[in-house]
Amino acid sequence: MELKSLKLTNYRNYADLALDFSEGINVFLGENAQGKTNLLESIYVLALARSHRTSSDKDLIRWQEKEATISGRVKKNISETPLSLHFSNKGKRARVNHLEQSKLSQYIGQLNVILFAPEDLELVKGAPSVRRRFIDMEFGQMNPLYLYNTTQYRRILKDRNAYLKRLQLKQTTDTMFLDVLTSQLVDVGAQVLLARQGFLEKLQKAAQPIHATISNQQETLTLKYQSAVEVNQGIDLETIKSAFESALMRQRPREIMQGSTLVGPHRDDIQFIVNENDVAVFGSQGQQRTTALAIKLAEIDLMQQETGEYPVLLLDDVLSELDANRQTHLLLAIQDKVQTFITAPSLSDVARQLIHEPKVFHVQQGRIDVEEEAQL
Repeated sequence: MELKSLKLTNYRNYADLALDFSEGINVFLGENAQGKTNLLESIYVLALARSHRTSSDKDLIRWQEKEATISGRVKKNISETPLSLHFSNKGKRARVNHLEQSKLSQYIGQLNVILFAPEDLELVKGAPSVRRRFIDMEFGQMNPLYLYNTTQYRRILKDRNAYLKRLQLKQTTDTMFLDVLTSQLVDVGAQVLLARQGFLEKLQKAAQPIHATISNQQETLTLKYQSAVEVNQGIDLETIKSAFESALMRQRPREIMQGSTLVGPHRDDIQFIVNENDVAVFGSQGQQRTTALAIKLAEIDLMQQETGEYPVLLLDDVLSELDANRQTHLLLAIQDKVQTFITAPSLSDVARQLIHEPKVFHVQQGRIDVEEEAQL
């Protein structure tokens, strides 16, 4: 998969920008606050119809403007597909091949991206919500059914929480509708749980050899899904449904008391274990960085296995956060394999030696100039 071109209109600090990219490595150099991260964010948004930096689409629109557009051409195999997103105070519109999509789930997956930024260390040591968002966003790109089920789950969860709040406030005493919502939540939630377990098993298989190589065969990485509902390798859907329903029934008095659903995928977590220790709690900063890097690199191969196409890789100022050893493993893993976009104030000696024939762009105050012959 390759992003051939990108056009931005009134996006962040870009009034009007059109760029063509290399199928290999594209490097954006410039000082901080010039627009490098905005550019990578726009590619991420083009892929996933949402930003990783803000939950408000209004933040994506250039100051004092009323609407913004991101468009690009994506190459898969030998065909090219135009994509576009339009943002305004009326919401956002997504188009594939110039045809407007009625659901974002029909749009997502046309362009697959993996983003690696300094804050991705939070994947290992941050809050559980960070890891839930990670698995939903990454697996959602690979599996449209999973994306649909997570959307349905959130909708039912919202309705169930609203009804629990009514019971808490004694605005109703009828629990029959709660039974209906619980049954719906169990049906969809069990599918989410089963899919997550399967995804983590595949991700672990892909990440383990990468992690072992980076750690010079000194460490073993294991991923564990943590849930109040027992989800183990080889478990079937009906068993998960039964366990999920039983867990909800046990928690019902507390749920009514608190007005909130206390069990389910929305409360679950992922544990990263290195040599039998929780790396978030007992791991060094180096071990945490190695784990995060191994997971991101594993995603590349896993996405290719699941979709038949390598994703586009976005590295936002991440090289400066990695030592020479980890930089080497990262750059060797992606060289001549995936289209990559790198932002940096400048490039380290390691990067200069390992990046072959990049296309270099210089970013300054929302203006981007292409370097004719890149001399890194």
